[in-house]
Amino acid sequence: MSEAHTLPQKASAIASPLTPALGIQGVHRRYGSFVALEDVNLDIWPGEFVSIIGHSGCGKSTLLNLIAGLDHPTDGQVQILGRTITGPGPDRSMVFQNYSLLPWLSVRQNVTEALKAARPDLGGAERETTTDHALKTVGLWPHQHKRPSALSGGQRQRVAIARAFAVHPRVLLLDEPFGALDAITKGKLQDELLGLWSAEGEGGISNVVMVTHDIDEAIYLSDRIVVMSNGPRAHIHEVLKVDLPRPRDRAALVKSDTYQELKAHMLHLLGTVLATHH
Repeated sequence: MSEAHTLPQKASAIASPLTPALGIQGVHRRYGSFVALEDVNLDIWPGEFVSIIGHSGCGKSTLLNLIAGLDHPTDGQVQILGRTITGPGPDRSMVFQNYSLLPWLSVRQNVTEALKAARPDLGGAERETTTDHALKTVGLWPHQHKRPSALSGGQRQRVAIARAFAVHPRVLLLDEPFGALDAITKGKLQDELLGLWSAEGEGGISNVVMVTHDIDEAIYLSDRIVVMSNGPRAHIHEVLKVDLPRPRDRAALVKSDTYQELKAHMLHLLGTVLATHH
């Protein structure tokens, strides 16, 4: 399927559409004789929020790990602003479904330790100010001295998001970050994420790439949705443009013809087309 490289409104001031923020070129990933990904090609443009969706085992998390630099392609390459990714870096932050917090540290210490590792250039005072801002932004200021065990699931995920945003990465990577949360908490955190991302502007977070199983979540948050084929030998089956204006209103969205058509198409892809081809 031909991809439409129309940038969201937010992106136009950040970079030229001729320069992909992320370039995934001819990527294969094999583990011994098992082929997880085969010939994956995708350009993600500055300012885009892109979701990756598909059935379990379709290589979604593998692809995200390649972008993060936690894994490496067997063939092909992954680039950020034209530079080949060879490992993790402060230009990318990742939020996992299981929070991945350090349980012996307080909420505040979880954020400051991430800043020390990712931004060693920051002085102590600037690091503390950045931590303050991140915790206030996600509503965790009153809980800053608590340990993760004293927090709810939604609050722990807020810590993970605050930690990721505090280092001001160019690219935020999300691996099903809201999958274990109840619907109300999930909705609140989705809106917080959109608010933080759109507020970052030039010099801040340019892109979000999110793995999800949730069709409604993908449509609500994304500019484009990458639908993966089933594994093994998973590849990109289709890239869907979410032609819905921002900011988006959840209640109005579900009444939109565009929303309904896109959701029906995705249900058909995942429930019929890809469900019958293993």
